[in-house]
Amino acid sequence: MSRLGALGARLYRGEVGYDFIGKRKVWYGLSILITITAILGLAVQGLNMGIEFKGGAVFTTPKTSISVSQAQTDAQEAAGHDAIVQKLGNGTLRIQVTELSQAQADKVKTQLAKDLSVDENKIAADIVGPSWGETIANKAWTGLAVFMVLVVIYLAIAFEWRMAVAALIALIHDLTITVGVYALVGFEVTPGTVIGLLTILGYSLYDTVVVFDSLKEGSKGITKQTRWYYSEVANRSINGTLVRSINTTVVALLPVAGLLFIGGGVLGAGMLNDISLSLFVGLAAGAYSSIFIATPLVADLKERDPQMKALKKRVLAKRAAAAAKGEPAEGSVETDARYDDEPEDAPNGVATAAAVAGPRSGRGGRGRPSGRRR
Repeated sequence: MSRLGALGARLYRGEVGYDFIGKRKVWYGLSILITITAILGLAVQGLNMGIEFKGGAVFTTPKTSISVSQAQTDAQEAAGHDAIVQKLGNGTLRIQVTELSQAQADKVKTQLAKDLSVDENKIAADIVGPSWGETIANKAWTGLAVFMVLVVIYLAIAFEWRMAVAALIALIHDLTITVGVYALVGFEVTPGTVIGLLTILGYSLYDTVVVFDSLKEGSKGITKQTRWYYSEVANRSINGTLVRSINTTVVALLPVAGLLFIGGGVLGAGMLNDISLSLFVGLAAGAYSSIFIATPLVADLKERDPQMKALKKRVLAKRAAAAAKGEPAEGSVETDARYDDEPEDAPNGVATAAAVAGPRSGRGGRGRPSGRRR
């Protein structure tokens, strides 16, 4: 643990790093593979929509000694449809059957009273129409569309359009994976699931904006120097915020994991799975996309700009010339010590370490640049 803590401290101070941008094709390929798997799961198995979306009836019985499995068998035979049975804390049963009309629900209620040996008048029956779930779904789609539009507008104003596009792709990536996982594991989709999906959008965007803010600061005046090109600065921004992203994600995942694995799995509170699975998968996917998808996409889009292309050529040419003379290349570890004495060659915010994942002075802290500003 001490070694892990020491590594975290060095990452925090910016003394070590990893070449995330240089290996972006690996991350793109992995994301494409995961996304295709999610889409195939959605296409083949589909979503297990809950009673709120399909319509049906929910029966609540008085306290009974009948087991959940026996009650499920009796309910399915009485209704002719699949049934979901949950045993509540006071010994009562909650029996959920989809696609039942009022007349069918009355017959099922009568049959359940006989099979479970309980008083029919003590069985509560609630009928849910499919139109209610359809209304909820439509409002959710509307809210999602409005959220996406506002996110793109905000990021385009606060940062730039390339970052807005990258963030939007990352959000769609996170939603697709989360929905695909629901299809693959067969968990029931309820209004709680919809709430969870909308909630993860904010978490996903948070990590992305943190990296973008660091990148925006680090790339100010980048075309006025010849030490680093844009992808290298983007890589340093990811490394500078890596520990913060990991810490916030782990802290957020721990209580959600408690809901999912302990509440839903150990204690059998199945209704907790509705929202906890979407939060758990969405939070993990959001942390992944902010590091491995959003920022590399920004770097790819940015380096298509003629100015950035020209900058990269100048940087590489300068390094090649230095290497031919047997001198340390600009941006290498050997030249970092001389950076503070040469502020005229340093862009505002560009860090002074090796261009790709190399060590750098710890004075910057929190991934901030250690070079001076003009």
